[in-house]
Amino acid sequence: MDRNLPLLPLDENGELDLDALDDALQPQYALSADERRSMAEIGVLTPQYNGLPADAFGQEGGQYLTSLIRNLNGPILSRWGSILLRRTLLSKLASPENVNPADWTAERAWRLLRMGEADAARSLVLKVDGGNYTPRLYEVAMQAHLATADPAGICPLVDSGVRVSKAPTWVMFRPICASFSGEQSRATSLLQQARRDKAATGIDYLLAEKTIGAGFEGRRAVAILWDDIEYFNNWRFGLGVATGVEPPDRLYAQAGRHVQGWRARAPMLSIDSRMKAADTAAAIGVFSNHAMVDLYAAAYDDPEASDDRKALASVLRQAYTNDTAKTRIDAMRDLWSRSDDPLTLYSSRILTARAAAKITPAKALNDQSYDLIASMLTAGLDRSAMRWANVVEEGSNGWALLAVASPTNKIPVSYGALDDFGDADDSVEQLRSQFLLAAVAGLGRADQQTIDDFASDLNLDLNRSTKWTRAIQSASRRGQPGTVALLAAVGMQGRSWKTMSPLHLYHIMQSLQRVGLEAEARMIAAEALTRT
Repeated sequence: MDRNLPLLPLDENGELDLDALDDALQPQYALSADERRSMAEIGVLTPQYNGLPADAFGQEGGQYLTSLIRNLNGPILSRWGSILLRRTLLSKLASPENVNPADWTAERAWRLLRMGEADAARSLVLKVDGGNYTPRLYEVAMQAHLATADPAGICPLVDSGVRVSKAPTWVMFRPICASFSGEQSRATSLLQQARRDKAATGIDYLLAEKTIGAGFEGRRAVAILWDDIEYFNNWRFGLGVATGVEPPDRLYAQAGRHVQGWRARAPMLSIDSRMKAADTAAAIGVFSNHAMVDLYAAAYDDPEASDDRKALASVLRQAYTNDTAKTRIDAMRDLWSRSDDPLTLYSSRILTARAAAKITPAKALNDQSYDLIASMLTAGLDRSAMRWANVVEEGSNGWALLAVASPTNKIPVSYGALDDFGDADDSVEQLRSQFLLAAVAGLGRADQQTIDDFASDLNLDLNRSTKWTRAIQSASRRGQPGTVALLAAVGMQGRSWKTMSPLHLYHIMQSLQRVGLEAEARMIAAEALTRT
């Protein structure tokens, strides 16, 4: 016997382990040291492409930054806050000390998933070479590919994933990936073994079997019935969408808002399904004005889109192309008033942002100015909005938006203008006045005496200090835009702007401006006034 030959793998009964043998015979790929990607900086966006600088977190430790990300337990109130957080998490940043770079990447990608940014999360995990994966990154990579309905994308990691994780999803992906490789007999054997081990049961098993049938020469016909299914999970979303058997709306209703972001961006879904999710996706920052308009345009031309969706697309078309300003504004108002749902109300303004920017400012349209300005600012069209500066009246809603959103700061806001804004006897209007003061003060757009006098009128103490205010101010003084962005997101959690603290808004404005993120601060301020 040749002692140099490798020993054959045996199972616990002393018989040849065919699965282990198959794994051993798989071709092995190794990258040389020069070809491996560095773990010193990981990310997608560089400063050239609107990313933050590599040192955006300064010398902050990885454990502290990880804890900030994990403290983002609820939805982020601000669409612009979410957009800034996405930009931060996707930036190519220096890996912090005292944390494994792969684990740090996993936490960033997991937060992106929870924000509805499935494509962004997948792009981030793919920036790490497979040989550097940790159990946590394997877990998040799996979820990222399910969220993008891309089961084939996880196949290069399956064999390693099975070894480091006991999660049944890895076991179920072995036959799926074998099928994608055209190994149908192996896929059948692995599926039967998974069934005996009860790695998945019920509809989760059937979805795996249906996905196997989608592989090369799969030849499996599996019927998926959702009638008796009570719970939503990522496996059901990912494999259901990938195989054309999408979960019903009642299961989507159980999921968080982030899943609507996944749904809206899934190109394999019908236009009707994506449009159902588009309003939520836009309001939470996943969809831009361009993405919304493109989706509606596709519905307008899609013969399979429902009549209701085509009607909405037709109204949007009128808002952009009608001959007169009046008829275009009337079409916009039809879109703005189509629902009382707060997310839909705001997303409707996003949808019409560039249509609003095409309206020529005129005194005769003063009554329409606030809605048009609010719509423009949802897409960051601040310079277009500023064309209305000579139309709006001081102290009006439109004036307030321009006071905080203006890209220039030439004329300080006066006490009289602040006093004219809102109604101190109405709780919502008082909150809006507090938001306006917090933004004006944070952005440095009024003198200190004006700020102090109006704060006294509103019973608002902007000098109050908390652990969070000290943390975000300290990070801004150290010039750490990444840390400030994380802390800003922590300070904007909730489900309604009525729960937002004016004190938090003040410190967010001041800190973002200090680290060079004034544009984002101005849009967050305008959003606070619009959505309250």
